[in-house]
Amino acid sequence: MIEMTYLLNSGFLVRVGRTLLVFDDFKDPAGAVDAAAAAADFDHLYFFASHSHFDHFDAHIQRYEAQADRYILSDDIRCMKDCSVFDTQKLTFLKPYASWQDDVLAVESFDSTDLGTSFCVTLKEEGTTIFHAGDFNWWDWTGEPAEQRKLAENAFRKQMKKLAGLEADVAFFPVDGRMGPSLDKGAKVFCAETEIRALVTMHSIGYPAWQPPADFFAPGREIPVWSPRKPGEKNCLKDGRLLK
Repeated sequence: MIEMTYLLNSGFLVRVGRTLLVFDDFKDPAGAVDAAAAAADFDHLYFFASHSHFDHFDAHIQRYEAQADRYILSDDIRCMKDCSVFDTQKLTFLKPYASWQDDVLAVESFDSTDLGTSFCVTLKEEGTTIFHAGDFNWWDWTGEPAEQRKLAENAFRKQMKKLAGLEADVAFFPVDGRMGPSLDKGAKVFCAETEIRALVTMHSIGYPAWQPPADFFAPGREIPVWSPRKPGEKNCLKDGRLLK
């Protein structure tokens, strides 16, 4: 079972067995990570940050250092002065198309169409795989010049060639309401060209919860979707089904 708690924006706390994974925790209004750390009901704790934008990385995550196994950060975060507060023995910086592993998990990084990386994380004992896109998306902004929109499409499709056939139990992927009619273009292609078993949308603060339109998935294929909006909101994925 995969237990998921929404923090904010692209931030999530994920529990698989007795391992906790925290992604892109720049702010946690509901105190979900504090509560989990205080409960200490886990054997392993890992933090991930996909890039240095303020709404994906904040150095407050250093305060969990005593309990954390490791901080796995996109390489662009390395140059930020906030990194000086971390114990270097617990830091790993990953460039795109890099990997890292220990006895608990294996991490593979991919490129982004913005800054930094996306992460594919596999828990070894459970055999569970989680993909977190960071800011990887088809950023097709209505109103931008046609040339710019085409460059955005090309960048997205180039990266999708690297991700084609990716298998994951759950993928966290942007569906950004600011993009209007293009809000789910990237997610639609991503779901069509990978073998994910559930989709969690992110990066859409202040917009209504998104649900896939009738033609979103390929004919004969449906996967569960969760579009959280309230910090602290929880869901569980079990046997390929979302429980809430």
